[in-house]
Amino acid sequence: MTLSEKLHAIGLPLLRAQLDHPTVAGIGRGDLPEPVFRSWLEQDYLFLLDYVRVFARLAWQAPDGRLGDLVDLAHATFHDELNLHRSMSAQFGADLEGARKGAACAAYTAFLLESAADYGEGLAALYPCMWGYSTLGRMLAENPPAEPRYRAWVDTYADPGFAALAARIGEMIDEAGPDPARAEALFTEGMAHELAFWDVP
Repeated sequence: MTLSEKLHAIGLPLLRAQLDHPTVAGIGRGDLPEPVFRSWLEQDYLFLLDYVRVFARLAWQAPDGRLGDLVDLAHATFHDELNLHRSMSAQFGADLEGARKGAACAAYTAFLLESAADYGEGLAALYPCMWGYSTLGRMLAENPPAEPRYRAWVDTYADPGFAALAARIGEMIDEAGPDPARAEALFTEGMAHELAFWDVP
């Protein structure tokens, strides 16, 4: 079993807690109250700006053969994912420019930026977001919400292209070969941040 496969095994039961979270369950049903999703959009927008910075910090350390992957991931996050947030924010009335980080967002981004000081460890720390959202999207897409805005959100993360980006991170973790115990601890901590992030301010 590769290291990334071990992380998947650790992550699946933790992902179940996210699926059961009221915010995720509400998205899945399509009946999440709009103010909750609006707040989540604002927080995730701020998170993604720092997520791009995490990719950039890792790109600086990456082996030549993986530099392009991290540039691609930064580009996809900055353009595709943030554009989705801008589009959805217009539909929900979110104030992206006026948003301020809540406690969960601030703690999560600080954790990721600090972890990115080491290439292999930084990849393990950010993997819960990429792999987690891809897996959540795929699970929610099995019975997607009828509400079109929430359906668009689910479709984005269930898309095979997003799954391919997440798979790249798994491959890079295996190639980088960080200390397995350290990688598992960082991955588990990242999963805890993911769950806490759904408790929108």
